[in-house]
Amino acid sequence: MADIDNKDQAEMDPADMEDVEEVEEEETGEDENSKARQLTVQMMQNPQILAALQERLDGLNGSPSGYMESLPKVVKRRVNALKNLQVKCAHIEAKFYEEVHELERKYAALYQPLFDKRSDIVKAAYEPTDEECEWKADEEEELTDEMKEKAKLEEEKKDEEKEDPKGIPEFWLTVFKNVDLLSDMLQEHDEPILKHLQDIKVKFSDPGQPMSFTLEFHFEPNDFFTNTVLTKTYKMRSEPDENDPFSFDGPEIMCCTGCTIDWTKGKNVTLKTIKKKQKHKGRGTVRTVTKTVPNDSFFNFFTPPEVPENGELDEDSEAVLAADFEIGHFIRERIVPRAVLYFTGEAIEDDDDDYDEEGEEADDEEGEEEADEENDPDYDPKKDAAPPAECKQQ
Repeated sequence: MADIDNKDQAEMDPADMEDVEEVEEEETGEDENSKARQLTVQMMQNPQILAALQERLDGLNGSPSGYMESLPKVVKRRVNALKNLQVKCAHIEAKFYEEVHELERKYAALYQPLFDKRSDIVKAAYEPTDEECEWKADEEEELTDEMKEKAKLEEEKKDEEKEDPKGIPEFWLTVFKNVDLLSDMLQEHDEPILKHLQDIKVKFSDPGQPMSFTLEFHFEPNDFFTNTVLTKTYKMRSEPDENDPFSFDGPEIMCCTGCTIDWTKGKNVTLKTIKKKQKHKGRGTVRTVTKTVPNDSFFNFFTPPEVPENGELDEDSEAVLAADFEIGHFIRERIVPRAVLYFTGEAIEDDDDDYDEEGEEADDEEGEEEADEENDPDYDPKKDAAPPAECKQQ
């Protein structure tokens, strides 16, 4: 067979040999491209490589492209004039946000009587009238009078069977548990304490004072601490940085201060006691040592890291403060004004709508990809089919 193959090869026209070589080279090139694509996919799935790539891109963000350096000197002078105008715009924007803060203070006084009434209903200091309690839910619009009457009788029967609760029990605890940002902070040992939370108020700084706001957490008398109000104050700044005026993007929180919680003895949930065994190196005797260490708790929210005068923080403290600022803003801007909607879950549904839309877009893209694959004559669905998962008995 080897002789026949050699003979055929010898009798083959030189032009045909060139064609064979070209085909082999093309096939080899396709294999290399395929391997390159596979390697790229593997690299892009590696989180360390992605992180390094993102860091490199972040470093390039805002860096000059070389175009500015190529401009004539006279044009660069005019660009500098535009940058000076931009600095003036930043200062005007800062004044705008100061006036917005003044408007917030003004309208906070208008909102407060409504929030006070909400608090009175929650803590059973005020019983709303029948007229105030009337609410036409969307699903009730399509109900017949007979169905409405039946539902009303069933509700009255349930109310008779249950003990009459005062106000709206666990109102704020339910709000916290319904919001991911806050529920992540809650521990099981926090819940009995937060059942005593009656109201959260926002107080703005007085006119003429530096921009700030304070969150007030009002508690009914309880067995855990003697405070009736716990506070968290956020100090803000609304002025461009002299060294980097173009970074200004509205008021920023500069620091925050909590308060001292006067815990009842043995009730401090921010600390826990652990026991450790220690062995003496010389004598070999063992002793048990009791230590008090920090414990995860929502109430650590009232003891944030202190910002030193030079403003420099380690990475852990910066991360804690960044999360703290986000939580403070969220409570002020969303939770306090719309508490009842977070209690019922309606505000959460509104927040989730944005993510659903993104999901639908992703689904559409996947559908387009599937259609493209079906139109591809070389597409083999068997190659993409995932192997069936093993069935594991529970």
